[in-house]
Amino acid sequence: MNEQNVIVLRPGKEESLRRFHPWVFSGAIASKPDLLAEGDVVRVVASDGNFLGVGHYQIGSIAVRILSFHDVPVDTAFYAANIEQAYRLRQTLQLMRPDNNTFRLIHGEGDHLPGLIIDVYGRTTVIQAHSVGMHKDLNLIVTALKQVLPEGLAEHIFYKSEGTLPYKAGLNAADTYLLGGEQVQDIALENGLKFHIDWLKGQKTGFFIDQRDNRTLLEQYAEGRHVLNMFCYTGGFSVYALRGGAVLVDSVDSSPKAVSLTGRNVVLNFGEEPRHNAVADDAFKFLKRVQEGKYDLIVLDPPAFAKHRGAINNALQGYKKLNLSAIEKLAPGGLLFTFSCSQAITRDQFRLAVFSAAAISGRRVRILHQLTQPADHPVNIYHPEGEYLKGLVLWVE
Repeated sequence: MNEQNVIVLRPGKEESLRRFHPWVFSGAIASKPDLLAEGDVVRVVASDGNFLGVGHYQIGSIAVRILSFHDVPVDTAFYAANIEQAYRLRQTLQLMRPDNNTFRLIHGEGDHLPGLIIDVYGRTTVIQAHSVGMHKDLNLIVTALKQVLPEGLAEHIFYKSEGTLPYKAGLNAADTYLLGGEQVQDIALENGLKFHIDWLKGQKTGFFIDQRDNRTLLEQYAEGRHVLNMFCYTGGFSVYALRGGAVLVDSVDSSPKAVSLTGRNVVLNFGEEPRHNAVADDAFKFLKRVQEGKYDLIVLDPPAFAKHRGAINNALQGYKKLNLSAIEKLAPGGLLFTFSCSQAITRDQFRLAVFSAAAISGRRVRILHQLTQPADHPVNIYHPEGEYLKGLVLWVE
């Protein structure tokens, strides 16, 4: 780190860092070096010169993501120590089992490495950078991974940051490429179920690992039910519902490619399955056409409706409209699994949107479960924004 890369905060703006929140907002900065480049490692100090933290500088409202509140070098040893701590936690969670080889190893701020996501799919590890700093430190991260992970887990390493790096940084963020090992057609194993993973073009790192526990819960309710899985993507909820004994499962997504992948995952686990149908269609249009009472279990797991705070109001209207349509169409005694993965939407805001939908429907609705992300997506207690996945299971009479 260049010793000249020091950012000085305005008086009184150090309090959030004293409480270990890992973000420094641009408005809190009094001065910074003229030649500071996005992604550089910086030391952050208070107005009186006292050290506060080390982090990656970036352009935008969040100006620094703090990597450590100790004055340490950000090198291979730094990343290795943090990755080892994260790996030990996953061992404690018992996610590496004969029936499961899929889990999140690094979850940004939740594992003290803001801007970095690392997912493990058996022998394949996928790295995703959400900040230019993590992009610049990629070689350090890969070296640290190979030092820490046991043989086999990092046999194949993909770097997949298209869509997550800021284009204003002038970086080529459009490509996914292999860093180590040979390209393989790997299959992930989650709770005894198999899934084809689209390493190259799939959303996120190829699979929605964060719904693992919620899919397990749905499986427990699926027996004898007619299930509609909206925004199915790779069909995770559909496959769990089929194993749980659902009579019928319809999977819907606007992407024909996602619908095709869902079908492949059903065949991978059950062979040709007459209980399953996959449809490429717009969710709102499909729900509008659905006959009332056809389904007694509906899953709503849409993409993030609000990617930033400016989109919150429109997003809440979208959640209300979507949930109203599902509640109106559910058979009496039906279940609705409904989710928001928008970090900008709070748990209370999402719940209010769903409440509004229920009130407009006029039906009797009870909350059975309040859902969130699994333990391998930990939330740093000093960074509540990390609790991004919100979900409810509703009983509709």
